[in-house]
Amino acid sequence: MVVAQPSGSGGGRGGGRGGGGGMKEFTSLSLQVITGRWFMVFACLLIMSVAGATYIFALYSGDIKTSLGYDQSTLNLLSTFKDLGGNVGVISGLINEISPPWVVLLLGAAMNFSGYFMIWLAVTGKIAKPPVWQMCLFICIGANSQTFANTGALVTCVKNFPESRGVVLGLLKGFVGLSGAIITQLYHGFYGHDPKSLILFIGWLPAAVSVVFLRIVRVLKVFRQTNELKTFYNFLYISLGLAGFLMVIIITQNKLQFSNVAYATTASVVAVLLFAPLSIVFKEEFKLWKRRQEVVNQFPVKVTTENPPMATTTDSSAAPTPPPETSVSCWKTVFTPPERGEDFTILQAVFSIDMLILFTTTTFGVGGTLTAIDNLGQIGRSLGYPKTSITTFVSLVSIWNYLGRVASGFVSEILLAKYKFPRPLMLTLVLCVSCVGHLLIAFGVPNGLYVSSIIMGFCFGAQWPLIFAIISEIFGLKYYSTLYNLGGGASPVGAYILNVVVAGRLYDKEAERQMRARGMVRKEGQDLSCIGVECYKMSFLIITVATVFACFISFVLVIRTKKFYHGDIYKKFRDAPDVATAHTEMVVQPGTAKDPPIQPSDRKIGEEHNN
Repeated sequence: MVVAQPSGSGGGRGGGRGGGGGMKEFTSLSLQVITGRWFMVFACLLIMSVAGATYIFALYSGDIKTSLGYDQSTLNLLSTFKDLGGNVGVISGLINEISPPWVVLLLGAAMNFSGYFMIWLAVTGKIAKPPVWQMCLFICIGANSQTFANTGALVTCVKNFPESRGVVLGLLKGFVGLSGAIITQLYHGFYGHDPKSLILFIGWLPAAVSVVFLRIVRVLKVFRQTNELKTFYNFLYISLGLAGFLMVIIITQNKLQFSNVAYATTASVVAVLLFAPLSIVFKEEFKLWKRRQEVVNQFPVKVTTENPPMATTTDSSAAPTPPPETSVSCWKTVFTPPERGEDFTILQAVFSIDMLILFTTTTFGVGGTLTAIDNLGQIGRSLGYPKTSITTFVSLVSIWNYLGRVASGFVSEILLAKYKFPRPLMLTLVLCVSCVGHLLIAFGVPNGLYVSSIIMGFCFGAQWPLIFAIISEIFGLKYYSTLYNLGGGASPVGAYILNVVVAGRLYDKEAERQMRARGMVRKEGQDLSCIGVECYKMSFLIITVATVFACFISFVLVIRTKKFYHGDIYKKFRDAPDVATAHTEMVVQPGTAKDPPIQPSDRKIGEEHNN
């Protein structure tokens, strides 16, 4: 809290320009930057940029398979538990409802390191070969840390910027999608070409980043700056530059043999680009700090900073405080939900038809693309692609995963604001496009796996910001931590059905048929390898049918929410009386003649969003 001196006290101002005043201003500016909203966004970007270890499973799954002697069904079972851990985050959501974000991030860091460290010990032979159920538990714990990072960082950002939630979700989920390529480049810089060390790397790096920013990520009081969207676009431009650099490096590495020095150089460039958003953070926070200093020097008022150092403030999702009412059991209101857009209770959302539709859509839509991504390595080998191409597939998925996330987040926000284009309809269109990728794999089109990996990456990425934004818009932000993770929990259900039950079993069945045709008998623990289009043809035809079903179900939600999306879904945030519109809250001291004038721009809430 800063108390301004009266405007006539020139000595105070002059003293402020001296050495002591200069140090105070430097300290004030430093605190403004470190505790500001935009530095919090930057911290979340870094956490998300290393939180996608689950998406590079194909890079180290082969080492797990050969080191531990698994068949494809067992490996797919392991993959399913990876997906289960990476998407079922209800526990992290419930914890976030009753504790600050730093608790969630700390728990996630501990789980990330312990889970992947145990897998590394098993693969490197430093411990006895664990039973399959233990390996499933290890990878589930390690992958589940991703939901803690998402809940602690991403959900917090959405609450801090509720009127830009599509943009926030697209940008942050975009960095998660890009994280596979980021981690791969950093890993090459640290360890070269040791896939087993990659498992150790994804164990300690995300944990370290989360621990560094534990106290930076927190819920702040909502206010909307007139240049808020422009600032997010500046973040987007830097991320596009990072994605473009990674794309060029991936293509180059596929053509040339990189030395350790070359890998270290590219990893350094990636690190520089990851920290480039700091320039935007400093610029925006300096503007806010300078404006606050001008107010302090001009008016005899007490200025309360919007972001007191390391303090949390009121939850941004809260609407105007209603009058006290007699508490009613949540079980009695399960089937009497509020209007769409209001704050549903967890039970009201769980038992609503809209959530059932979204859950079903995610199960068969996201489950299909996730099956394709998890099996890219095996699909490439069965179709005769070289090993370098398989690495390229994984990187292409990561890059296009990122592009799909930012595109669906930013584009859906623009279309919603300008044309009232509903997000469920965009989700339906994305699911339709993913069917093309499934069919390319099913029929083994020559070089079609390159195109399919792009389609799968883009569609998989595009689905998530849309699903999570739809959940926040229909069911409100009050219990978003839990509902966000509840929606993501449908993905591993679909992955188990389509990956283990369908793809894994049909692959092993075809591999055994080929082995018998060659007059061979499979020995216990022997790896099953299948060659040819037939290995995955029937599986992806089934997956295509399941995705078409998801398209139909998604379109039902479009019809149900047509009226809702044609209205003003963010009106309550602009009408809420406690929404701050400037970076400072000015309270006039007793005895002053009049209130200081408030600039028109300070009253401009959400106007940029509507335009």
